[in-house]
Amino acid sequence: MASLNKVQIIGNLGRDPETRYMPSGDAMTSITVATTENWKDKATGEKKEQTEWHRITFFGKLAEIAGQYLKKGSQVYVEGSLRTRKYTDKDGVEKYATDIKADTMQMLGGRPGMGGGAPMDEYGGAPAAPRQSAPAPAPRQAPASRPAPNFSDMDDDIPF
Repeated sequence: MASLNKVQIIGNLGRDPETRYMPSGDAMTSITVATTENWKDKATGEKKEQTEWHRITFFGKLAEIAGQYLKKGSQVYVEGSLRTRKYTDKDGVEKYATDIKADTMQMLGGRPGMGGGAPMDEYGGAPAAPRQSAPAPAPRQAPASRPAPNFSDMDDDIPF
C-alpha cells in the first residue's frame, strides 16, 4: 500500500528565524509559522477565526537562506514532511512534538522596507527604476503600396 507524508503551509512567521550549526557544520534553521482559518458559525452567524502555529525546520543550504532572508511577519510557502520527535522535559516527563521538516521554501510578498508587496522580477530582485525616455520620434508616413509578391516563381527545393 502506498503512503504519503507531505505538508504544504502558507503563513506568516511569528518570530525571527533561529539558526544553529550542527557539529558537522551544516546549518539548521527553525521558524514558527501561523496559519489562520476563518469561517462563519452557522448557528449564530458570528465570524470565527482559529490560528494554528507550526514549527518548521530547514537544513543545509535552505537553512542558511531561510535564516538570512526571512524575518518576523514574512509570508512564506513551505513544503515538507511531518516528523515526530520524543524528548524529556525539565520535570523528567517524556513528551512528543510534531514538526515540519522543510524541503522547499518560497518567500511571498514584498521585501521589507520597500513599501510592502513590492513586485519582484523573475530573478527575485526589485525591478529596475523607470528610465527617462527620449521624446517620441515623429510618426512615419505609410510606405508606398507595393504589388503583392509572386510566389509561383520560387524554387521548391527547400532542404527541410
